[in-house]
Amino acid sequence: MQTSLLNKYCDARLPWYTIYPTVPDFSATVGAKTCETWLRRLPPDDPVSLYIHVPFCRAICWYCGFPTSLTRSERPIRKYLATLHAEIRLVAEQAPRALPVSDVHFGGGTPTTIAPADFLALMALLRRCFAFSKSATIAIEIDPRAFTAEMVETLQVAGVNRASIGVQSFDGVVQRSVNRVQSEVQTASLVESLRQHGISRINFDLLFGLPHQTVRSCVDSTRTALAMRPDRLAVFGYAHVPSYMKRQRQIDETALPDNLARAEQAAAIADTLVSAGYRQIGLDHFALPNDELALAQKAGQLRRNSLGYSADTCKTVIGLGPSAIGRLREGYVQNESATASYHQHIQAGRPATSKGYCLSPEDRLRAAIIERLMCDLQADVPAICAAHGFDPIPLLNSADRLGMLAEDGIVDIEEGFIRVKQEHRFLVRAVAAAFDTYLDRIPIN
Repeated sequence: MQTSLLNKYCDARLPWYTIYPTVPDFSATVGAKTCETWLRRLPPDDPVSLYIHVPFCRAICWYCGFPTSLTRSERPIRKYLATLHAEIRLVAEQAPRALPVSDVHFGGGTPTTIAPADFLALMALLRRCFAFSKSATIAIEIDPRAFTAEMVETLQVAGVNRASIGVQSFDGVVQRSVNRVQSEVQTASLVESLRQHGISRINFDLLFGLPHQTVRSCVDSTRTALAMRPDRLAVFGYAHVPSYMKRQRQIDETALPDNLARAEQAAAIADTLVSAGYRQIGLDHFALPNDELALAQKAGQLRRNSLGYSADTCKTVIGLGPSAIGRLREGYVQNESATASYHQHIQAGRPATSKGYCLSPEDRLRAAIIERLMCDLQADVPAICAAHGFDPIPLLNSADRLGMLAEDGIVDIEEGFIRVKQEHRFLVRAVAAAFDTYLDRIPIN
Protein backbone atom coordinates (compact mmCIF):
# COMPACT_ATOMS: atom_id res chain seq x y z
CA MET A 1 0.00 0.00 0.00
CA GLN A 2 1.76 3.15 -1.20
CA THR A 3 1.68 6.19 1.07
CA SER A 4 1.99 8.45 -1.98
CA LEU A 5 -1.25 7.09 -3.49
CA LEU A 6 -3.06 7.47 -0.18
CA ASN A 7 -1.95 11.07 0.15
CA LYS A 8 -2.82 11.77 -3.48
CA TYR A 9 -6.28 10.23 -3.65
CA CYS A 10 -7.62 9.82 -0.08
CA ASP A 11 -9.31 13.20 -0.08
CA ALA A 12 -11.63 13.55 2.92
CA ARG A 13 -13.76 15.97 0.89
CA LEU A 14 -14.68 13.35 -1.70
CA PRO A 15 -18.34 12.29 -1.49
CA TRP A 16 -19.29 8.74 -0.50
CA TYR A 17 -21.54 8.61 -3.59
CA THR A 18 -24.46 6.97 -1.88
CA ILE A 19 -26.46 9.14 -4.30
CA TYR A 20 -25.56 11.35 -7.26
CA PRO A 21 -25.72 14.30 -7.51
CA THR A 22 -24.80 14.61 -3.86
CA VAL A 23 -26.60 16.59 -1.14
CA PRO A 24 -24.36 19.72 -1.42
CA ASP A 25 -25.74 20.10 -4.96
CA PHE A 26 -29.35 20.18 -3.72
CA SER A 27 -31.20 23.46 -4.15
CA ALA A 28 -34.12 25.21 -2.44
CA THR A 29 -35.68 25.64 -5.90
CA VAL A 30 -37.04 22.12 -5.33
CA GLY A 31 -39.54 22.59 -2.51
CA ALA A 32 -42.90 21.45 -1.21
CA LYS A 33 -44.84 22.20 -4.41
CA THR A 34 -42.34 20.26 -6.51
CA CYS A 35 -42.50 17.33 -4.10
CA GLU A 36 -46.30 17.27 -4.29
CA THR A 37 -46.18 17.23 -8.10
CA TRP A 38 -43.60 14.44 -8.15
CA LEU A 39 -45.59 12.36 -5.65
CA ARG A 40 -48.74 12.65 -7.78
CA ARG A 41 -46.80 11.38 -10.81
CA LEU A 42 -45.61 8.17 -9.14
CA PRO A 43 -46.70 5.02 -11.02
CA PRO A 44 -49.38 3.42 -8.81
CA ASP A 45 -48.13 -0.16 -9.30
CA ASP A 46 -44.37 0.34 -8.86
CA PRO A 47 -43.05 -0.82 -5.45
CA VAL A 48 -41.49 1.85 -3.24
CA SER A 49 -39.19 1.89 -0.24
CA LEU A 50 -39.86 3.90 2.89
CA TYR A 51 -37.18 5.54 5.03
CA ILE A 52 -38.30 6.89 8.42
CA HIS A 53 -35.82 9.10 10.26
CA VAL A 54 -36.06 9.22 14.06
CA PRO A 55 -33.84 12.12 15.21
CA PHE A 56 -33.56 11.27 18.93
CA CYS A 57 -30.94 9.51 21.08
CA ARG A 58 -30.66 8.81 24.80
CA ALA A 59 -26.93 9.64 24.66
CA ILE A 60 -24.87 11.48 22.05
CA CYS A 61 -21.90 9.66 20.51
CA TRP A 62 -19.23 12.21 19.67
CA TYR A 63 -18.24 10.60 16.37
CA CYS A 64 -21.78 10.69 14.92
CA GLY A 65 -22.30 12.79 11.78
CA PHE A 66 -26.09 12.44 11.60
CA PRO A 67 -28.63 15.07 12.64
CA THR A 68 -29.77 13.89 16.07
CA SER A 69 -30.73 15.44 19.39
CA LEU A 70 -30.48 14.26 22.98
CA THR A 71 -33.71 13.63 24.87
CA ARG A 72 -34.48 11.87 28.13
CA SER A 73 -38.11 12.96 28.02
CA GLU A 74 -40.97 11.38 26.09
CA ARG A 75 -42.59 14.73 25.22
CA PRO A 76 -40.46 15.66 22.15
CA ILE A 77 -40.72 12.12 20.82
CA ARG A 78 -44.52 12.14 21.10
CA LYS A 79 -44.68 15.56 19.43
CA TYR A 80 -42.47 14.26 16.61
CA LEU A 81 -44.65 11.15 16.21
CA ALA A 82 -47.84 13.24 15.92
CA THR A 83 -46.22 15.22 13.10
CA LEU A 84 -44.83 12.07 11.49
CA HIS A 85 -48.32 10.55 11.45
CA ALA A 86 -49.58 13.70 9.72
CA GLU A 87 -46.74 13.52 7.18
CA ILE A 88 -47.51 9.89 6.38
CA ARG A 89 -51.17 10.75 5.72
CA LEU A 90 -50.14 13.77 3.65
CA VAL A 91 -47.81 11.73 1.44
CA ALA A 92 -50.37 8.94 1.06
CA GLU A 93 -53.02 11.49 -0.04
CA GLN A 94 -50.71 12.95 -2.71
CA ALA A 95 -49.59 9.60 -4.10
CA PRO A 96 -51.85 7.57 -6.41
CA ARG A 97 -53.78 5.07 -4.26
CA ALA A 98 -51.97 2.85 -1.69
CA LEU A 99 -48.48 2.47 -3.10
CA PRO A 100 -46.97 -1.03 -2.82
CA VAL A 101 -44.09 -1.19 -0.31
CA SER A 102 -41.27 -3.73 -0.45
CA ASP A 103 -38.73 -2.18 1.96
CA VAL A 104 -38.94 -0.10 5.13
CA HIS A 105 -35.97 1.25 7.08
CA PHE A 106 -36.17 3.02 10.44
CA GLY A 107 -32.96 5.04 10.88
CA GLY A 108 -31.69 7.67 13.23
CA GLY A 109 -30.78 8.64 15.74
CA THR A 110 -32.17 5.72 17.68
CA PRO A 111 -35.57 4.53 16.37
CA THR A 112 -36.08 2.35 19.45
CA THR A 113 -36.45 5.50 21.57
CA ILE A 114 -40.08 5.26 20.38
CA ALA A 115 -42.20 3.60 23.10
CA PRO A 116 -43.45 0.10 22.22
CA ALA A 117 -47.15 1.06 22.01
CA ASP A 118 -46.29 4.11 19.88
CA PHE A 119 -44.17 2.01 17.54
CA LEU A 120 -47.04 -0.44 17.00
CA ALA A 121 -49.38 2.48 16.27
CA LEU A 122 -46.89 3.88 13.76
CA MET A 123 -46.57 0.55 11.97
CA ALA A 124 -50.37 0.18 11.90
CA LEU A 125 -50.69 3.60 10.23
CA LEU A 126 -48.03 2.76 7.65
CA ARG A 127 -49.84 -0.47 6.80
CA ARG A 128 -53.14 1.41 6.41
CA CYS A 129 -51.63 4.05 4.13
CA PHE A 130 -49.45 1.76 2.01
CA ALA A 131 -49.81 -1.74 0.57
CA PHE A 132 -47.07 -3.79 2.25
CA SER A 133 -45.97 -6.89 0.37
CA LYS A 134 -45.97 -10.12 2.40
CA SER A 135 -42.21 -10.42 1.89
CA ALA A 136 -41.42 -6.78 2.74
CA THR A 137 -38.13 -6.18 4.51
CA ILE A 138 -38.71 -4.08 7.64
CA ALA A 139 -35.39 -3.01 9.15
CA ILE A 140 -34.56 -0.95 12.22
CA GLU A 141 -31.38 0.51 13.70
CA ILE A 142 -30.80 -0.38 17.36
CA ASP A 143 -28.58 0.92 20.16
CA PRO A 144 -28.01 -2.04 22.55
CA ARG A 145 -27.47 0.30 25.49
CA ALA A 146 -31.11 1.39 25.59
CA PHE A 147 -33.12 -1.63 24.60
CA THR A 148 -35.74 -3.54 26.58
CA ALA A 149 -37.31 -6.99 26.47
CA GLU A 150 -40.66 -5.32 25.80
CA MET A 151 -39.23 -3.60 22.72
CA VAL A 152 -37.90 -6.79 21.16
CA GLU A 153 -41.35 -8.36 21.57
CA THR A 154 -42.85 -5.24 19.99
CA LEU A 155 -40.55 -5.50 16.98
CA GLN A 156 -41.58 -9.11 16.48
CA VAL A 157 -45.29 -8.22 16.61
CA ALA A 158 -44.71 -5.28 14.22
CA GLY A 159 -43.16 -7.58 11.62
CA VAL A 160 -39.60 -6.25 11.84
CA ASN A 161 -37.28 -8.82 10.24
CA ARG A 162 -33.88 -7.10 10.05
CA ALA A 163 -31.95 -5.28 12.77
CA SER A 164 -28.89 -3.07 12.34
CA ILE A 165 -26.85 -2.86 15.53
CA GLY A 166 -24.38 -0.07 16.22
CA VAL A 167 -21.14 -1.52 17.57
CA GLN A 168 -18.32 0.70 16.23
CA SER A 169 -15.63 -0.81 18.51
CA PHE A 170 -15.45 -3.19 21.47
CA ASP A 171 -12.24 -1.56 22.74
CA GLY A 172 -12.99 0.16 26.06
CA VAL A 173 -10.38 2.88 25.54
CA VAL A 174 -11.79 3.74 22.12
CA GLN A 175 -15.37 3.63 23.44
CA ARG A 176 -14.62 6.10 26.22
CA SER A 177 -12.85 8.44 23.80
CA VAL A 178 -16.02 8.81 21.71
CA ASN A 179 -18.63 8.65 24.52
CA ARG A 180 -20.07 5.28 23.54
CA VAL A 181 -19.42 2.68 26.21
CA GLN A 182 -21.11 -0.56 25.20
CA SER A 183 -20.10 -3.96 26.49
CA GLU A 184 -19.73 -7.15 24.52
CA VAL A 185 -22.31 -8.71 26.86
CA GLN A 186 -24.89 -6.02 26.01
CA THR A 187 -24.44 -6.61 22.30
CA ALA A 188 -24.41 -10.42 22.49
CA SER A 189 -27.50 -10.41 24.71
CA LEU A 190 -29.38 -8.24 22.20
CA VAL A 191 -28.38 -10.48 19.29
CA GLU A 192 -29.55 -13.59 21.15
CA SER A 193 -32.86 -11.95 22.11
CA LEU A 194 -33.55 -10.79 18.54
CA ARG A 195 -32.90 -14.27 17.16
CA GLN A 196 -35.14 -15.85 19.80
CA HIS A 197 -37.93 -13.56 18.58
CA GLY A 198 -37.49 -14.48 14.92
CA ILE A 199 -35.45 -11.42 13.91
CA SER A 200 -32.56 -13.40 12.50
CA ARG A 201 -31.24 -11.03 9.82
CA ILE A 202 -28.70 -8.96 11.71
CA ASN A 203 -26.26 -6.24 10.61
CA PHE A 204 -23.36 -4.77 12.60
CA ASP A 205 -21.75 -1.36 12.10
CA LEU A 206 -18.00 -1.09 12.78
CA LEU A 207 -15.80 2.00 12.56
CA PHE A 208 -12.10 2.47 11.96
CA GLY A 209 -10.10 5.67 12.22
CA LEU A 210 -11.39 6.47 15.72
CA PRO A 211 -9.12 7.96 18.40
CA HIS A 212 -6.72 5.45 19.97
CA GLN A 213 -7.66 2.73 17.46
CA THR A 214 -4.90 0.45 16.23
CA VAL A 215 -4.79 -2.42 13.77
CA ARG A 216 -4.77 -4.81 16.73
CA SER A 217 -7.82 -3.25 18.40
CA CYS A 218 -9.70 -3.22 15.08
CA VAL A 219 -8.96 -6.91 14.50
CA ASP A 220 -9.90 -7.80 18.09
CA SER A 221 -13.24 -5.95 17.75
CA THR A 222 -13.88 -7.69 14.44
CA ARG A 223 -13.22 -11.11 15.94
CA THR A 224 -15.55 -10.34 18.84
CA ALA A 225 -18.23 -9.36 16.33
CA LEU A 226 -17.61 -12.52 14.30
CA ALA A 227 -18.35 -14.68 17.36
CA MET A 228 -21.94 -13.36 17.09
CA ARG A 229 -22.06 -14.17 13.35
CA PRO A 230 -24.02 -11.23 11.95
CA ASP A 231 -25.30 -11.66 8.38
CA ARG A 232 -23.54 -8.52 7.22
CA LEU A 233 -21.26 -5.78 8.48
CA ALA A 234 -20.79 -2.20 7.39
CA VAL A 235 -17.25 -1.02 8.05
CA PHE A 236 -17.01 2.76 7.83
CA GLY A 237 -14.11 5.15 8.24
CA TYR A 238 -14.71 7.84 10.84
CA ALA A 239 -15.01 11.27 9.18
CA HIS A 240 -13.70 14.00 11.48
CA VAL A 241 -15.43 17.28 10.55
CA PRO A 242 -15.63 19.28 13.81
CA SER A 243 -16.33 22.51 11.91
CA TYR A 244 -19.60 20.93 10.74
CA MET A 245 -20.43 18.61 13.66
CA LYS A 246 -19.83 20.44 16.93
CA ARG A 247 -20.07 17.26 19.01
CA GLN A 248 -16.87 16.03 17.34
CA ARG A 249 -14.96 18.85 19.06
CA GLN A 250 -15.04 16.63 22.16
CA ILE A 251 -12.71 14.18 20.39
CA ASP A 252 -8.96 14.39 20.94
CA GLU A 253 -7.60 15.08 17.45
CA THR A 254 -4.07 14.11 18.49
CA ALA A 255 -5.29 10.54 19.07
CA LEU A 256 -6.68 10.14 15.54
CA PRO A 257 -4.78 7.84 13.14
CA ASP A 258 -3.35 9.26 9.92
CA ASN A 259 -4.36 8.20 6.39
CA LEU A 260 -1.87 5.33 6.24
CA ALA A 261 -2.94 3.96 9.64
CA ARG A 262 -6.60 4.24 8.65
CA ALA A 263 -5.96 2.30 5.44
CA GLU A 264 -4.07 -0.38 7.39
CA GLN A 265 -6.97 -0.68 9.85
CA ALA A 266 -9.51 -1.01 7.01
CA ALA A 267 -7.39 -3.65 5.27
CA ALA A 268 -6.93 -5.64 8.50
CA ILE A 269 -10.68 -5.66 9.18
CA ALA A 270 -11.39 -6.70 5.58
CA ASP A 271 -8.83 -9.53 5.71
CA THR A 272 -10.31 -10.79 9.00
CA LEU A 273 -13.86 -10.81 7.63
CA VAL A 274 -12.99 -12.36 4.27
CA SER A 275 -10.96 -15.08 6.03
CA ALA A 276 -14.09 -15.84 8.10
CA GLY A 277 -16.16 -16.47 4.98
CA TYR A 278 -17.72 -13.05 4.33
CA ARG A 279 -17.92 -11.59 0.82
CA GLN A 280 -16.61 -8.07 0.39
CA ILE A 281 -19.37 -5.88 -1.04
CA GLY A 282 -18.27 -2.73 -2.82
CA LEU A 283 -16.25 -0.30 -0.76
CA ASP A 284 -17.21 -0.99 2.85
CA HIS A 285 -19.77 -3.80 3.32
CA PHE A 286 -19.30 -7.50 4.05
CA ALA A 287 -21.95 -10.21 3.88
CA LEU A 288 -22.32 -13.94 4.29
CA PRO A 289 -22.71 -15.70 0.91
CA ASN A 290 -26.46 -16.30 1.42
CA ASP A 291 -27.24 -12.70 2.48
CA GLU A 292 -29.30 -10.55 0.10
CA LEU A 293 -26.37 -8.18 -0.49
CA ALA A 294 -24.04 -10.99 -1.57
CA LEU A 295 -26.73 -12.49 -3.80
CA ALA A 296 -27.46 -9.09 -5.36
CA GLN A 297 -23.77 -8.53 -6.03
CA LYS A 298 -23.45 -11.95 -7.63
CA ALA A 299 -26.46 -11.22 -9.87
CA GLY A 300 -25.14 -7.78 -10.84
CA GLN A 301 -28.12 -6.11 -9.11
CA LEU A 302 -26.41 -4.43 -6.16
CA ARG A 303 -27.66 -0.88 -5.65
CA ARG A 304 -26.46 2.23 -3.88
CA ASN A 305 -28.84 4.56 -2.05
CA SER A 306 -28.71 7.19 0.69
CA LEU A 307 -28.23 4.44 3.32
CA GLY A 308 -25.33 2.76 1.51
CA TYR A 309 -25.36 -0.59 -0.30
CA SER A 310 -28.71 -2.26 -0.84
CA ALA A 311 -30.38 -5.20 -2.54
CA ASP A 312 -33.51 -3.06 -2.85
CA THR A 313 -34.33 -2.53 -6.54
CA CYS A 314 -37.10 0.07 -6.00
CA LYS A 315 -36.74 3.18 -8.13
CA THR A 316 -38.59 5.27 -5.54
CA VAL A 317 -37.64 5.96 -1.91
CA ILE A 318 -40.04 8.02 0.17
CA GLY A 319 -38.25 9.77 3.04
CA LEU A 320 -40.25 10.61 6.18
CA GLY A 321 -39.15 12.60 9.21
CA PRO A 322 -36.67 15.48 9.68
CA SER A 323 -33.72 15.53 7.22
CA ALA A 324 -34.97 12.37 5.42
CA ILE A 325 -33.98 12.09 1.74
CA GLY A 326 -36.40 10.74 -0.83
CA ARG A 327 -35.73 9.62 -4.39
CA LEU A 328 -38.67 10.14 -6.73
CA ARG A 329 -38.71 9.58 -10.48
CA GLU A 330 -37.85 13.18 -11.36
CA GLY A 331 -35.20 13.72 -8.69
CA TYR A 332 -34.32 13.95 -5.01
CA VAL A 333 -36.13 15.70 -2.16
CA GLN A 334 -34.92 16.31 1.39
CA ASN A 335 -36.99 17.29 4.41
CA GLU A 336 -36.17 20.15 6.74
CA SER A 337 -33.44 19.08 9.18
CA ALA A 338 -34.56 21.27 12.07
CA THR A 339 -37.45 19.61 13.87
CA ALA A 340 -39.19 22.97 14.46
CA SER A 341 -39.23 23.76 10.72
CA TYR A 342 -40.29 20.19 9.96
CA HIS A 343 -43.28 20.55 12.32
CA GLN A 344 -44.27 23.91 10.79
CA HIS A 345 -44.38 22.55 7.24
CA ILE A 346 -46.46 19.50 8.08
CA GLN A 347 -48.84 21.42 10.36
CA ALA A 348 -49.42 23.82 7.44
CA GLY A 349 -50.53 20.84 5.35
CA ARG A 350 -47.58 20.71 2.97
CA PRO A 351 -44.57 18.40 2.54
CA ALA A 352 -41.57 19.28 4.70
CA THR A 353 -39.27 19.46 1.66
CA SER A 354 -36.54 22.09 2.16
CA LYS A 355 -34.42 21.33 -0.90
CA GLY A 356 -33.83 18.81 -3.62
CA TYR A 357 -32.56 18.19 -7.10
CA CYS A 358 -34.24 17.72 -10.49
CA LEU A 359 -32.30 15.11 -12.47
CA SER A 360 -31.21 15.82 -16.04
CA PRO A 361 -30.51 13.04 -18.58
CA GLU A 362 -26.78 13.63 -18.08
CA ASP A 363 -27.16 13.35 -14.28
CA ARG A 364 -28.87 9.97 -14.73
CA LEU A 365 -26.06 8.78 -16.98
CA ARG A 366 -23.32 9.84 -14.58
CA ALA A 367 -25.25 8.42 -11.62
CA ALA A 368 -25.49 5.04 -13.40
CA ILE A 369 -21.73 4.95 -14.06
CA ILE A 370 -20.87 6.02 -10.51
CA GLU A 371 -23.27 3.44 -9.04
CA ARG A 372 -21.73 0.59 -11.04
CA LEU A 373 -18.21 1.66 -10.03
CA MET A 374 -19.19 1.87 -6.35
CA CYS A 375 -21.08 -1.46 -6.47
CA ASP A 376 -19.05 -3.59 -8.89
CA LEU A 377 -15.66 -1.80 -8.95
CA GLN A 378 -16.09 -1.68 -12.72
CA ALA A 379 -18.26 0.03 -15.31
CA ASP A 380 -18.89 -0.56 -19.01
CA VAL A 381 -19.09 3.12 -19.92
CA PRO A 382 -20.00 2.65 -23.63
CA ALA A 383 -22.82 0.24 -22.74
CA ILE A 384 -24.21 2.57 -20.06
CA CYS A 385 -23.94 5.53 -22.45
CA ALA A 386 -25.81 3.57 -25.14
CA ALA A 387 -28.61 2.77 -22.67
CA HIS A 388 -28.95 6.48 -21.85
CA GLY A 389 -28.58 7.77 -25.44
CA PHE A 390 -25.15 9.40 -25.01
CA ASP A 391 -21.91 9.23 -26.97
CA PRO A 392 -19.24 7.80 -24.64
CA ILE A 393 -16.31 9.60 -26.29
CA PRO A 394 -16.99 13.14 -24.97
CA LEU A 395 -17.89 11.73 -21.56
CA LEU A 396 -14.63 9.78 -21.29
CA ASN A 397 -12.65 12.74 -22.64
CA SER A 398 -14.21 15.02 -20.02
CA ALA A 399 -13.14 12.72 -17.17
CA ASP A 400 -9.65 14.17 -16.81
CA ARG A 401 -8.80 12.17 -13.69
CA LEU A 402 -9.10 8.84 -15.50
CA GLY A 403 -5.76 9.19 -17.25
CA MET A 404 -4.00 9.94 -13.98
CA LEU A 405 -5.73 7.00 -12.26
CA ALA A 406 -4.65 4.68 -15.08
CA GLU A 407 -1.06 5.97 -15.00
CA ASP A 408 -0.90 5.32 -11.26
CA GLY A 409 -2.09 1.74 -11.79
CA ILE A 410 -5.37 2.18 -9.90
CA VAL A 411 -7.62 1.33 -12.85
CA ASP A 412 -7.43 -0.62 -16.10
CA ILE A 413 -9.27 0.96 -19.04
CA GLU A 414 -9.96 -0.97 -22.22
CA GLU A 415 -12.25 0.48 -24.89
CA GLY A 416 -14.14 2.46 -22.26
CA PHE A 417 -14.52 -0.46 -19.84
CA ILE A 418 -13.13 0.69 -16.48
CA ARG A 419 -12.04 -1.78 -13.84
CA VAL A 420 -10.67 -0.81 -10.41
CA LYS A 421 -7.83 -3.11 -9.40
CA GLN A 422 -8.64 -5.18 -6.33
CA GLU A 423 -5.64 -3.95 -4.37
CA HIS A 424 -6.87 -0.37 -4.85
CA ARG A 425 -10.58 -0.83 -4.12
CA PHE A 426 -10.27 1.55 -1.16
CA LEU A 427 -9.70 4.32 -3.77
CA VAL A 428 -12.95 3.64 -5.66
CA ARG A 429 -14.41 6.99 -4.55
CA ALA A 430 -11.58 8.75 -6.37
CA VAL A 431 -12.46 6.77 -9.51
CA ALA A 432 -16.15 7.63 -9.17
CA ALA A 433 -15.20 11.28 -8.71
CA ALA A 434 -13.83 11.31 -12.26
CA PHE A 435 -17.47 11.30 -13.42
CA ASP A 436 -18.73 13.88 -10.91
CA THR A 437 -19.24 16.94 -13.09
CA TYR A 438 -20.22 19.07 -10.09
CA LEU A 439 -16.97 18.27 -8.35
CA ASP A 440 -14.81 19.23 -11.30
CA ARG A 441 -17.26 21.51 -13.16
CA ILE A 442 -16.52 19.75 -16.45
CA PRO A 443 -19.62 19.48 -18.67
CA ILE A 444 -20.03 17.12 -21.61
CA ASN A 445 -19.54 19.08 -24.82
